[in-house]
Amino acid sequence: MTKIRTVLAAAIALGTLTTQAGAVSLGVKLACAADYRAHCSQHAVGSPGVQKCMRAVGLRLSKGCLDALASAGYVSKAKIEKKYAAQ
Repeated sequence: MTKIRTVLAAAIALGTLTTQAGAVSLGVKLACAADYRAHCSQHAVGSPGVQKCMRAVGLRLSKGCLDALASAGYVSKAKIEKKYAAQ
């Protein structure tokens, strides 16, 4: 139950996170909540700084977050695979 509350709290905290194309899906919010807290929480939720920070973190984002971003169409799976291959 505590894990569910933590996930829901993270989803609410990221509730105003948006992209240029519109609101980020709930799946992305849930999958990327820990990445936001670990890498970009110095930026206000919903600010352009969060978007810039997450892009800068790039492949250091968790696999779950990257998969969710790709599934939602925010980044192509081919681009992720290409960057992993280059490392």
